[in-house]
Amino acid sequence: MLFPPRQNQPAVRWHNKGKRKVTYLTINGRLEIQRTVYWNRHAGSVVPVDDWLGISQDRCSPGVREMSCREALGSDFRQAADDLKRVGQIDMTHEMLRQVVEGESAQVLSLQQKGVLGPTWTSADCGQAGPSCVITGADGVKVPLVTEAEKAKRRALRRRAGPKARRRRKRIARGSDQPYKEFKIVTFYDPSKEHQHVVGTSGDHQVLGRLMRREAGKLQLDKAQQKYSVSDGAEWIRRQYQQRLPMLDANVLDYYHLREHVIAASYRVFGEGTAEAQAWREQMMGLVLEEGPVRLLEEVGQLRRPMRSTSRRKALEALQEYVAPRTEMLQYPQFRAKGYDIGSGPTEAHCKTLTARLKGPGMRWDKQNAEGMMALAAIRASGLWTRYWHLRLGLAA
Repeated sequence: MLFPPRQNQPAVRWHNKGKRKVTYLTINGRLEIQRTVYWNRHAGSVVPVDDWLGISQDRCSPGVREMSCREALGSDFRQAADDLKRVGQIDMTHEMLRQVVEGESAQVLSLQQKGVLGPTWTSADCGQAGPSCVITGADGVKVPLVTEAEKAKRRALRRRAGPKARRRRKRIARGSDQPYKEFKIVTFYDPSKEHQHVVGTSGDHQVLGRLMRREAGKLQLDKAQQKYSVSDGAEWIRRQYQQRLPMLDANVLDYYHLREHVIAASYRVFGEGTAEAQAWREQMMGLVLEEGPVRLLEEVGQLRRPMRSTSRRKALEALQEYVAPRTEMLQYPQFRAKGYDIGSGPTEAHCKTLTARLKGPGMRWDKQNAEGMMALAAIRASGLWTRYWHLRLGLAA
């Protein structure tokens, strides 16, 4: 018979190999299905019903895979498997659950990298109560990874287990050269936080910069009446915003990061926990909010010049060196007059949300699996969860 087994593949002659039974795990229990298998010497065997039902090689229905991903984002695989059994009557081992979730997260990551899972909103949707406004933020967060030394120990244990055990298991991939690696994220949101979109990567700042520009294009950021970034002022973040999103009206330094530097200087100069330290830092933060960074630098300079203590002078010099290159990001009087946010709370929150599952007690990840889990968390945080599962079932374009 002529049958096109997969999309975009020309029709070829397939041979009917008869009907075969298989057991599938669904959210309604285990089902035994008898379906027709077709064979072609060039493409091998295919089962059209499996593709139509959305049943993958792990023999789990889409409903089971979605429930597995939901549970695995909130707890470790053992706990998730137990919860699925008690709450959903889905009986599977934690190892099977891990394979299902890691396989699905790899699919999410692939679609994200290809740009298929784009935002469901644009800048035009963010201005019902005033001018359209989109805020963006970027940050880096450390993720625990399995090192190559740990992988070497695992390979040694497998070699001692014998050839039969080795044949039953996948090859152990190479581990990380460091126990922690910095993953990076970029967020986009409106002032009401009703519209949010976030993506992450295990790549470097250049990779994130490309993601930043691509997602900004989908959001039509350049058409927003107000558009600005709020970040901690790290050099790589400033550089990527300047290079990738030059249409931004401003790049704002997060108020609380500046405050942390002022607090650190106050402790070194006046002593930790003293009334003088508290009074001075409140005075400095009030100055920068009301009069801007130049006024802050003047006050710090006046305090530093007559000071004899080397450690105190260095503390104030460090504060000056932090503020001076970022004066454009510290124009708080102008920013507040325009109604800008000066805190990067949503970006900080997404850093925690996207990596919460990765940073549990004792957890270590392969880089690819960690990035996939972060992508899975990102589509939920961005309101793309339902869209992804529709894509997997072929229900959405």
